[in-house]
Amino acid sequence: MGFNTQFKRLLLTTTLGAVVALPIANAGTSEISAPKATAVEAKIKHWRVPNSELKFTDISELKRAYIDTSPALHDDGIDVGRLGVDAGNDEIIVALAKEIAAGEHGKFDSLLIAHKDKLLFESYYSRGRIDLPHPQSSASKVYVSTVLGRAIQMGYLTMADLDKPLISFLKELDTTRLVKGAENITLHKAMMMRSGIRFSEADEEAFRQASPKLKGQGLVQAYLETSAPISPTSQTFKYQNDPMLVMQVIEAVVPGSAQAFIETEVLNKLGINNYGWATDPVSGLPGSASMTSRAMLKFGELAMNNGKWNGEQLVPAAFIKRATDRLIYPEAEIFGGGDAVSNQGYGYYWWGTDLTYNGQRYASASAQGGGGMYIMLIKELDLTIVVTAHERDNTTQQLIAQRVLPAFVPQKNKLVAVKSSAQ
Repeated sequence: MGFNTQFKRLLLTTTLGAVVALPIANAGTSEISAPKATAVEAKIKHWRVPNSELKFTDISELKRAYIDTSPALHDDGIDVGRLGVDAGNDEIIVALAKEIAAGEHGKFDSLLIAHKDKLLFESYYSRGRIDLPHPQSSASKVYVSTVLGRAIQMGYLTMADLDKPLISFLKELDTTRLVKGAENITLHKAMMMRSGIRFSEADEEAFRQASPKLKGQGLVQAYLETSAPISPTSQTFKYQNDPMLVMQVIEAVVPGSAQAFIETEVLNKLGINNYGWATDPVSGLPGSASMTSRAMLKFGELAMNNGKWNGEQLVPAAFIKRATDRLIYPEAEIFGGGDAVSNQGYGYYWWGTDLTYNGQRYASASAQGGGGMYIMLIKELDLTIVVTAHERDNTTQQLIAQRVLPAFVPQKNKLVAVKSSAQ
């Protein structure tokens, strides 16, 4: 059965080895809505945080994948349009969605695509729900970056402060007891995972065991007393708990608490009220976040629009540029990569790669989280792509290069052959 833009929504019934596409109604008349959490599932704010009321396995698998090429307008500040009419090739994207529904590309929970500030495609699979916050893993780091940018916009910090010693903002520290070179850690370096702090796994476990005594700046004190000396040799990229240092600065400079600031000055501004942001058990500060797919899209659109949301400058444009630029090029495996993904770099907790399609490279910036979470910006095409999943091994960036870019890159011919391989 062919697909065209007259069909607003499709439900895909997935059986072993077979996918049957069921067109539900013409555009504007469908009563089918995106899947929502049950009353029990709605209590879940964190799928994987210790002592959570419910776990990941308590969320039931969707019986049918949900695909929408003309997403519904909700009272959430997200504008919508129609794939294949406003932009994009609906046949290409729906073909990909069918394969995802059949489990051909890993355990996706959602895929959303926005173009020029309009959500054109929305889909949910497996344990995805439109109203269920999804654990973000390391994608949470981009939210920390955004919060720091908001503090700069409001004048609690300046762009120049990014290059000042991080310890200069933490007035409770006993600097006489810190390791040599502690003053060389700046916000700029901490936000590129280059604090240079180095200690053993045994030390890290000791911090966890002593966590009640390390609340607030006590944890930073412990880190900077225990670490090996901070030097140019140690201040290389290492994926570790540097965002905690940044959150400590936010806690120190904003009025009230970091948690209250996040809620009032970031989430409320973006119209996000259904989320989870767990308190880190050691630092006592906001740690790992859970967001709905539409909330993730808002963070992406904020960055895409150089820090503006609904006409208000929430984060300085200069900060967004630095955050999403490739400031360093760490030697790290490309998460979700393949032969069409290259030139990986890192900004302020945003990863950057080049995606190659038809011999041309398109620069991307993305929040990335273990399990397969992405907020990806492709500014040249004005595309924001959101993916949630629950499987660490993935080829998502490769898939976007091979299967999403062809739907939005201008083609010489209207008919584009769709290859089903994303190997």
